[in-house]
Amino acid sequence: MTLCYITDRKALEPAALLPRVVEAIGAGVDLVQIREKDLPTRPLLNLVHAAVDAARGTPTRVIVNDRLDVALACGAAGVHLGTQSMPASVVREHAPPGFLVGVSCHSLQDALAAQSDGASYIVFGPVYETRSKLGYGPPLGLARLQEAAAQLRIPVLALGGITVERVEACLEAGAAGIAGISIFQRCESVAERVRELRSQESYRGH
Repeated sequence: MTLCYITDRKALEPAALLPRVVEAIGAGVDLVQIREKDLPTRPLLNLVHAAVDAARGTPTRVIVNDRLDVALACGAAGVHLGTQSMPASVVREHAPPGFLVGVSCHSLQDALAAQSDGASYIVFGPVYETRSKLGYGPPLGLARLQEAAAQLRIPVLALGGITVERVEACLEAGAAGIAGISIFQRCESVAERVRELRSQESYRGH
């Protein structure tokens, strides 16, 4: 199961973001998605550099929202694209081999288009109701997640309202893993949270 921690420094305040990123890397999350869209370039470069340094020698890969220039400059493993971002096909023209390209998708049509454009994986949601995704309409539900997972050849990560208790259902629907902010930020210990999540994986044999 792929675990993707999506950062949100404002939701984490007054705690600092970098220590949480380092903790998540130490806990063994698969992806850290630096999603600080309003951060100016220099502080973003510093943050991504520090995250990439912390992940060096570990299985965790650091990806950056939208900013292909920052990702390449810092040696990050990839970028994550939203609905208003450049197409994955454009990233592929400028990125080295093996570069990860994640794409946020809110429908099966979006997901199939992202796959055709060269996405490495998609983040599909919101699966469940969540305040942070109200602008994307009502939750898609497990049936649409299952439909997307069945029709795509690339991994599908479930996003939106994901709790420890809901992970099993997402895996049952065919998700390759989960992505989220709160699930990794609203917890006392990221290491303990990752252990909780991995236990869902072993229970279902994923």
